Amino acid sequence: MNEAPGRREPADATAVRPPMRDALVGAAFQLFLERGYEETTVDDIVALAGVGRRSFFRYFPSKEDVVFPDHERCLADMTAFLEEEADVQDPVQRVCDAARLVLRMYAENPTFSVQRYRLTKKVPGLRAYELSVVWRYERALAEYLRRRPAGARADTLRADVVAAAVVAAHNNALRSWLRSDGTKDAEAAVDQALGYVQSTFGSAPAEPARTEAEDVVVVVSRRGAPMWRVVQEIESAFARD
Repeated sequence: MNEAPGRREPADATAVRPPMRDALVGAAFQLFLERGYEETTVDDIVALAGVGRRSFFRYFPSKEDVVFPDHERCLADMTAFLEEEADVQDPVQRVCDAARLVLRMYAENPTFSVQRYRLTKKVPGLRAYELSVVWRYERALAEYLRRRPAGARADTLRADVVAAAVVAAHNNALRSWLRSDGTKDAEAAVDQALGYVQSTFGSAPAEPARTEAEDVVVVVSRRGAPMWRVVQEIESAFARD
């Protein structure tokens, strides 16, 4: 149990105490589960965490933000991932791989992810907040697709449709995993869902390049001519080239 505010802590307490940001998240979810989201205040959270209000707002602009403490980092990681390589053969493959970073974030802490999923289902305000976060992911993917040189002639609509499809496929598989309390194979489910997007919008396999035009030789021979005569006529045609 956390020490009450103002009580002197042992000299080595900081060695085992979690980082303040994690302590605030842990305290918040403990109270959300015990009292409910609406009944929990920021003052309740900081009291349980043993810090002041200023410390809370240093990390989280609002109570809603403490429910989604990792999305800002994940969005930054996704943006950096999309900007790593300028020469990408298949931009759709790239945005699908970027979406997998979100899955990895959820899978890092299944217990917390499942708790958050259950909480957002109960609180309409959190659901609306979550939708705004999802929209930011979708916008990042769409902006990346619009910048691709290979898609310079494509209009904004295609980029928006592909980005929306990636997010919808990812979230469908993610929710299935969350509903299983994190027991299903999340990666397999997401791979299957994103596979539909890639097969629909991804680049088609390139045809082998041809360095020069192929010659076609047509040989006309009478019916019933012996095979040696046909072969001779073919060899003569190639010899003339």
